[in-house]
Amino acid sequence: MQLKDFIVKAKKDTYASGKKAIKLEDGSERFDFEEGKWRYQDTYFAFDNEFDGAFFGTEIAWENGRMCWNMNYYGQVNSPDANTHQVYALLRKAMSAVSKDRPFRGPAHLKEGDFEYKDEISGDINQFRGTEKIFHKGKEVYRLEYHGGKI
Repeated sequence: MQLKDFIVKAKKDTYASGKKAIKLEDGSERFDFEEGKWRYQDTYFAFDNEFDGAFFGTEIAWENGRMCWNMNYYGQVNSPDANTHQVYALLRKAMSAVSKDRPFRGPAHLKEGDFEYKDEISGDINQFRGTEKIFHKGKEVYRLEYHGGKI
């Protein structure tokens, strides 16, 4: 299994799957995934509660116990009128469509009813940055910035 394959599998099995994260003593929450020589962790801090405020986190992949890849992210629902449950439901759906060609967040575009997901990236698995947005009736209601690469 290659790094891209593992990252896609790990992402689909953690947040995107709807599983609950492990709550840690420092207030963060974490998802863990392991398979063979690979290990993945996604640790994040969410402010206020799961559906309000800003959040940030770090995803790390290890191969044979050696850290080999990292992604940092910061995002928030940025509209007080947004239905946060619907925003995060679309986000999970988009993230479950992560692919080997785009192993960072979701697809370039996804539309569902009045909601639209867009993800723009530059770079590749070695070094990348991107912006993920969700719109409701054409108005931006969520934004996340991310970057990372091989270590």
